[in-house]
Amino acid sequence: MKKTGAKKGLGQHFLTDRNIALKIVDSLQKGKYRTLIEVGPGKGMLTEFLLNRNEPKFLAVELDRESIDYLLETYTIHKEKFIHADFLKYSLDNLEEPLAIIGNLPYFISSQIFFKVLENRNKVHQVVCMIQKEVAERIASPHGNKTYGILSVLLQAYYTIEYLFTVHEHCFSPAPKVKSAVIRLTRNKTKELNCDPVLFLKVVKATFNQRRKMIRNSLRSIFINLPLESELLSQRPEQLTVDQFTELTNLVEELNR
Repeated sequence: MKKTGAKKGLGQHFLTDRNIALKIVDSLQKGKYRTLIEVGPGKGMLTEFLLNRNEPKFLAVELDRESIDYLLETYTIHKEKFIHADFLKYSLDNLEEPLAIIGNLPYFISSQIFFKVLENRNKVHQVVCMIQKEVAERIASPHGNKTYGILSVLLQAYYTIEYLFTVHEHCFSPAPKVKSAVIRLTRNKTKELNCDPVLFLKVVKATFNQRRKMIRNSLRSIFINLPLESELLSQRPEQLTVDQFTELTNLVEELNR
């Protein structure tokens, strides 16, 4: 059987703890999706347990050719389930919906994966993933917390976020320099925001890119007409809820028509 080594360029840290792998897989809430996609199966630590669950439709998308060859050789009767592709470029169209996504995500592209989830939010019902602990805490953070940021707002607008558990460095090979964490995203009932979604993104990014400033000052460089008095504009971005960011977006749009 071919051996696979972790590639630094792909950010690979293979999970080696089977108990953690089973715990991650068991965090998926069955019955709420029709197609399950594993992102970056690597050496198949999660894959083995996922195949045993008899998912209605299961696909594993892996960029690394060496890992794909290993998986095809290991799970010969499931060859049709493995796709050699970059998940960031892989189309989610023509898959039976709703979708669920699971995986031990490479740290350096986890944010890009979450933005892809947001783009496909009306298709993706659930995400269970392991990411860097710091990023997990940020995504799950409530407003008013210093770790609350751009991804917190954007993801919480459409998903309920649950920080499930922490995973220590010794559970991987090679061991990363930081702890990891598993989170679950479950699609909420918000089909669309009550504001322009493009402007919402622009407002959220502009305020958090200068998070130490009051919102009025961080928006002044891109929006001309801002009122002198507004409770929203006199706060810092981490103080605002998703609903307040929606309200702020509508205020900015109204004043800059």
